[in-house]
Amino acid sequence: MNASSRNKALNSYQREAILSATPARLLTMLYDRLLLDLARAETAQNASDWSVASDNLLHAQDIIGELSGSLQPELWAGADQLLGIYNYAGTALMNANIRRDPALTRECIDLFEPLRLTWHEAAALPSGILTGAQAGGYTS
Repeated sequence: MNASSRNKALNSYQREAILSATPARLLTMLYDRLLLDLARAETAQNASDWSVASDNLLHAQDIIGELSGSLQPELWAGADQLLGIYNYAGTALMNANIRRDPALTRECIDLFEPLRLTWHEAAALPSGILTGAQAGGYTS
């Protein structure tokens, strides 16, 4: 199998994984990718590879936008606080990109890593205890 065929197969597998994922799994996938983007951005910033850093910071901002947009504050009392974290982090990442500041990127990593772990724990609960990510005020 050549590289092009492998890439097509991987893309197809990833697309199917996303389309068949539960809301809770989609949320954990977003958090996983957010932290991956932030780690890559921080590494690139520390290496002065500004193009790679910028690409990853912009993608991280897109993910934060998706998380913010799918949040439903009317379903969960803590949603407004989480929205505040998303808004703060989006601004911090914009500044991390403009100022080429890896400390701001690190701050966001430190902010989101505990949230990522918490969502993974919540998603692992039996479905009767937590009905997908909707218990956190997210839409499916």
